This record gives sequence, structure tokens and C-alpha cells, in this order.
Amino acid sequence: MKVSVIVPVRDEEQSIRELLDSLLNQTRPPDEIVITDGGSVDATPQIIEQYIQQGAPVRLISAGAALPGRGRNLGAAAAACEWLGFTDAGIRLNRDWLETLIARASQDESIDIVYGSWEPVTDTFFKECAAIAYVPPPTPRDGTVTRPRFIASTLLRREAWAAVNGFPEDLRSAEDLVFMDRLKGAGYRAVFEPRARVHWNLRSTFGATFKRFLLYSRNNIRAGLWREWQASILSRYAVLLALFVIALVFDPRWVWAVVAIWLLMLAARAAVSIRRNRHCFPASFLRNVRRAILVMTLLAVLDAAAIIGSIQWLLFDSFRWSRKGPVEVRNGT
Repeated sequence: MKVSVIVPVRDEEQSIRELLDSLLNQTRPPDEIVITDGGSVDATPQIIEQYIQQGAPVRLISAGAALPGRGRNLGAAAAACEWLGFTDAGIRLNRDWLETLIARASQDESIDIVYGSWEPVTDTFFKECAAIAYVPPPTPRDGTVTRPRFIASTLLRREAWAAVNGFPEDLRSAEDLVFMDRLKGAGYRAVFEPRARVHWNLRSTFGATFKRFLLYSRNNIRAGLWREWQASILSRYAVLLALFVIALVFDPRWVWAVVAIWLLMLAARAAVSIRRNRHCFPASFLRNVRRAILVMTLLAVLDAAAIIGSIQWLLFDSFRWSRKGPVEVRNGT
């Protein structure tokens, strides 16, 4: 089995060396690494060129201001191998990641897709609470316990990518969710391999978290997936807004009751999140109390991002434009 690993990048000069080194030092290295640069303005392309000049099996595709879906599609189209591995910059790979994915795919010729596992990097208390707030915990799937499918830890047949017309190219995020739903709808057989693990670095501040989920929110609606996230949030806050207006009209003193309801709602959601992650992140009672305060704040930030992103979609999303640009391919030996 020959494998091309596809990586879309943009402004990743701080992380691209770590990713390339981890791919080249896999226990079973990829047969080629195809990187699509989506318009970097930092030193990312120059760093990749250094690896190409040193003889690494790397191909660099310069695609202008390409979004991640277009980057992945260009990489897949240029790939020489019939199996495609997908990962992202900023991801840390276990050394046996690709070998484990390949071993699982080789067990049965009817397998078309192997989804590896992933773990959030929780090297600070903030990231630990962020993982509790919004990272889905592992659940039983296909007789194993693993986290949900993740495009940055995936191996699939090239024919499956081609059959569903690849990734949407007009989405800044959620393009991977649409693509994986297309594969499922087309009847391709997917299995999970929890031992093929990558590590995802979470945002480390409230501001960075809000900015990222604001982006997710608008593109989630553009992808037609709003029922899976924003629908429940918008309905809750619609009720709270109605109660707030009623309180203002009839007796402003009841406004504080509405605020109390909101805080209790956040506290209940934080408690549920901490409980469902008790096996992933065990802790003492006092640490969980500290977690609850930060998780409540994070949930409020995520709710604000979901609501404001939805408003942005409502106001501005009719003004779409293509970000496709000229394509240039550089090959390594």
C-alpha cells in the first residue's frame, strides 16, 4: 500500500518543521507528502523548500489564497498514490500513526476509510477546561472507544475522495464535516482505529477561543449544519431574551431573576461537561470547583461566538466570492 499524506497550510512557520519531521520520522513514513500553501505571508513556503532541497519526498503546491477544502483537493488531485492520508499543521502525530492506520486498512479489502483517534493537548489549566467545555469525550464506536471522526487523523482510498467530488472549497471551516458526511452518504465503509493518535493543540486564551468559534459559527451555517450546534443555543437565548423583555416591561426587578436563570443554565452545562469527562480528566472536588468556574465562562464565550457568528451569516453571507488562485507545483525527489 502506497500512501500520499495531504496537508493544507497557511502561515505555519512556527509548526511546519515539527510536522514535517514527525511525518518523515514515522515508523512507516509516507511515500510522499503533498503540502498545499494557501497564501502564506510568513516563511512557511521557504521552510518547505528547504526540505525539498534536502531530498525529502515533499511536493509543494502554491495555490494563492486557497481555503482548506481547496488545499486538500489540490493535494489529493496531485497525489501519486491510491491511498490518501490527511492531517493538518499544528497537529502532533504519534510516531506510529501512519503505520497503525495502514495496518487497520490492510485487515480487510472492503475498508475504504480509517479514522484515527485524537487527543486535545491540555498542558495548561485553561486548555484542560477548554477540552472539558467543547471537546467531545471518547464513546464506543465499532467495538472500540474513541473520539469522533477527525479529518486530521484519516486514511482513505483516493477513489472515495474523487467519487464525492472532494471537499467543499468555499468554506473556511466545516468543510471536513461536509466531506465526511458525503463519504458516509455514498456508502463507503469507514472503521475507527483509536491507536492511530494525533494531538490537537487548543486555543490558549479567551480571545483566541472566541475568534476561532466565531469563524466556526458562520461557516457551520454556510455548511448547512446549524442544527447540530447553533439551533439549541439560539433557542435557549431566545427564551432568555423573551423573559428579559417581559421583566423590563412589567417589573425591572425581575431582570436579576433572568440573570440568575442564565447563570444556573451555565452552571448546569458545566457540571454535565465535567461529569462526562470524569474518566478523561479525573480530579479532586476542589479542582472541579475551579474547573466549573472557568468552564462556565468558556461556555458563555462559545455561546456569544455562536450567536454573533449567526448574525454575521445573516447579514453578510450573501456576499460570497471565490478565493481560488493560480496553482504552481514544486516537486521533491
